[in-house]
Amino acid sequence: MAGHSAWKNIKHRKAAVDAKRGKIWSKCSRAIIVAAKNGGGDVKFNASLRLAVEDAKAANMPRDTIEKAIKKGSGDLEGESYEAVRYEGYGPAGVAFVAECLTSNVNRTAPEIRTIFDKNGGKLGVPGSVLHGFALKGVILVGGEAVSEDRMLELALEAGAEDVASSADGHQVTCVPTQLAQVKEALEAAGVRVENAELSYVPLMTTAVDAAAAASVQKLIDALEEHDDVQKVHTNAEFPE
Repeated sequence: MAGHSAWKNIKHRKAAVDAKRGKIWSKCSRAIIVAAKNGGGDVKFNASLRLAVEDAKAANMPRDTIEKAIKKGSGDLEGESYEAVRYEGYGPAGVAFVAECLTSNVNRTAPEIRTIFDKNGGKLGVPGSVLHGFALKGVILVGGEAVSEDRMLELALEAGAEDVASSADGHQVTCVPTQLAQVKEALEAAGVRVENAELSYVPLMTTAVDAAAAASVQKLIDALEEHDDVQKVHTNAEFPE
């Protein structure tokens, strides 16, 4: 994943939080509702809900708003029902895109996502058209100053992780999706401060882009992330430094 570490995507996403606070909270709320609906409203027994709540807290979402979203998902309060749907396609320079969405109306969302691709030099594909080039992984980010590379590798493997990639940005720990919460909690129990933990589609191979193409790719990423139904955008772009 050289040049395409999760750090760049996640840092970009976090930088947009203050400017789009309401939109971010809306997306966090949807994630909580779906997690609670699928696995119950108790964070102790629902790892997906626990991660969704932690994301909401990181975005400074009010506690009562979080609790209300949990109740909507568990059926204690009335609310809209959301469906998880994934869109795949290609962007400028042949970069592969995967957009994860939570929508209350697929018939509305699909054409809107298609339009975003069309207007930004991309093309929406059919399901499975690019997903074979990605692997769903649990990805945990730890600051480089928090722990040495050797110690990070030791702790991560003991916690059940598959791999650790260390760079100037920090440490990127990957694990199988079902072990994400377990690995994160084990690292925190060992005194490691986790900056971010999430499920992510990690590219098996990357597509290198020059500065001009990188700007076009980023424009499509931004346009997709602006859409209310889009939760996360993954690409296989290898951006220039």
